[in-house]
Amino acid sequence: MAVDEAVPLADVPIPRVVPHLTDAESKAKGKTARARVPRITHGDFEPGSDRPDPVALLASQATTRVPELVPIRYGRMLVSPFTFFRGAALIMASDLARGTPRSGLNAQICGDAHLSNFGMFGTPERQMVFDCNDFDETLAGPWEWDVKRLAASVVVAARNRGFSKAVRLEAIIRLGQTYRESMRVLAALPNLEVWYSHVDVASVIELLQARAAKSGSKADSTMAATASRIASKAQTKDSMKALDKLTTVVDGRRCIISDPPLVVPAEQLYPQMESDAVLAMFHDVLRRYRASLSTDRRHLLEQYKFSQLARKVVGVGSVGTRCWIILLHGPRDDDVLFLQAKEAEASVLERFTKKSQYNNHGARVVAGQRLMQASSDIFLGFQRNTGPDGITRDFYVRQLQDWKGSVDPETAIPEGMKEYAGLCASTLARAHARSGDRIAIASYLGNSSTFDKALARFAEAYADQNERDYEAFAAACKSGRLQAEEGI
Repeated sequence: MAVDEAVPLADVPIPRVVPHLTDAESKAKGKTARARVPRITHGDFEPGSDRPDPVALLASQATTRVPELVPIRYGRMLVSPFTFFRGAALIMASDLARGTPRSGLNAQICGDAHLSNFGMFGTPERQMVFDCNDFDETLAGPWEWDVKRLAASVVVAARNRGFSKAVRLEAIIRLGQTYRESMRVLAALPNLEVWYSHVDVASVIELLQARAAKSGSKADSTMAATASRIASKAQTKDSMKALDKLTTVVDGRRCIISDPPLVVPAEQLYPQMESDAVLAMFHDVLRRYRASLSTDRRHLLEQYKFSQLARKVVGVGSVGTRCWIILLHGPRDDDVLFLQAKEAEASVLERFTKKSQYNNHGARVVAGQRLMQASSDIFLGFQRNTGPDGITRDFYVRQLQDWKGSVDPETAIPEGMKEYAGLCASTLARAHARSGDRIAIASYLGNSSTFDKALARFAEAYADQNERDYEAFAAACKSGRLQAEEGI
């Protein structure tokens, strides 16, 4: 690859003109929005008679996915109302667009900001931070859509744990209050301070430990111990750990272990192609991907040699999209790198908002992630590839494992659910503040608890809808309308 190879211009949109409003103008903008769309109305959710069939919406996504993997997606969604919610981003996007008010204040949003899409990971400086970590659906859109999806996920998860309505209410009020107060704090900061702000995991653990020591509370001690354990475990998750788990040595050569349908090496997927043709195809994939990296990171990647590639099933909602793991080797046996190349389709939000300004959906994901995250993977990039089936698809690429850890909402204690909801809310506010008019959003939210209470009302109503949709989905699987493979 030539050293001056650049990302295709079609993948780099023309920068949008950003209006340079004064603080007073932004505050007025927020108050005008509040007058037009009162905060109390955000508690409203009344699906109309023309609401699309949720099962049909899910089935529509299967048309572009790997057919034999779609039943695995349905099987994973069938586990509980919460796992169903995780895979139902399109359904909720449709509901938010059709049946909820919009403030008119936009930001770069995650598009799928549920509890399980937040977690901790390592920065290039080898610090552990907490942030949103899934951007498949990212797009510019209403900030409140992210907040409402996060709030609904808290109630769905809390119901799944059998928590009382009082516990759920407390958690959502904390979420709304934290988002609102965090945005107000961020609105008072200079741009660079907002950009540099992040959630340091070590500091969070220290605060939890100090509080536990002071209170003597068993719940506080449990939360501190859980956070410390997750962080310690996350630091062991790297390419060497993945190497031990995903590969074995065959005839002196390190090979990815075949475990169909979850992990299938490329040579088994395309037996009709000669090995040299497969190798050439994926060398081209890496070449195109390298062009999306900065010069220094491109240089680092070029120190590794392509070894093997396999298709891997990941997540819940993403199952069925094409996801590859790529094994690369450095000059020594202990110098390995695992990359993950994940198919990027159009965001589910694009059906209801403006079309992405990016020609390449991998570029859309990467741009959105860099805009929202405080620190992103050094190997985060994108590429476009025409597969053996002749279809051209977009992908984004990152490390498979890099100190990644997360809290499991389905094992949380009541106090932990409230704390975690608040942590996710402050993180989301910081992510939105980087791209949206944080002063206008803070002005819109104001100082009262009006929005918080409305959010709690919405979250309960939407959790009711999610349960109805889950029942309809389960019935479709039972009747044979959808084919689900459970336990995979």
